[in-house]
Amino acid sequence: MRWPAMKTKLTLSIEKDLVESAKRQSSLTGKSISRLVEEYFDLLQARDSMARPEPPHLTPTVRSLKGILKGEKVTEEDYRKALEEKYL
Repeated sequence: MRWPAMKTKLTLSIEKDLVESAKRQSSLTGKSISRLVEEYFDLLQARDSMARPEPPHLTPTVRSLKGILKGEKVTEEDYRKALEEKYL
């Protein structure tokens, strides 16, 4: 859910035929072109968040280590051995 936010102006350069299409859509729906664009970006944002769910909060240390072993062939046995060497 989005919280009400301060509005800001945005200037766009759009092909003339798309502007005409947007005006027709605006007239048909009774919504301003700004509102139509805002709803479109809301849909994109919702789609993106569904495709990539927000990961749980990661501490800076964990974030810095994330992916460090990508492509390495580390087995569970390697992990156990490292723990044994460290703690035994």
